[in-house]
Amino acid sequence: MAEILVAKAADLKDGDRRLVKTARGEVGVFAHDGGYYAYANHCAHTNGPVCEGILIPRVLEVINEEKHYVGQIFSDDMHIVCPWHGWEYDLKTGVFAGDSKYRLKKYETVVRSGDVYVIV
Repeated sequence: MAEILVAKAADLKDGDRRLVKTARGEVGVFAHDGGYYAYANHCAHTNGPVCEGILIPRVLEVINEEKHYVGQIFSDDMHIVCPWHGWEYDLKTGVFAGDSKYRLKKYETVVRSGDVYVIV
């Protein structure tokens, strides 16, 4: 395994991302809610550049006590949306929102001496 320097932690604000080249291909590293999440830049659908997609809050359907649809709200969970075909993945887990059998290849991140590294 190799550790690849991503950036200084102070330079990665909440919502930021960095794409880094590794021997295993490109990896996207996201800063969110004080954590860092790293994934191979390959969508499980057709290998699109998922880590280049937008980040959006997860949309939840609101159903009332009578089981009637009353609207939608945003949750606190963030999703990465692949720019090719719109597949959405949970930012913290890499799991596809439409079917949990699909997920992004996840990598570990570490912070040492103020620097963020991804382990590949």
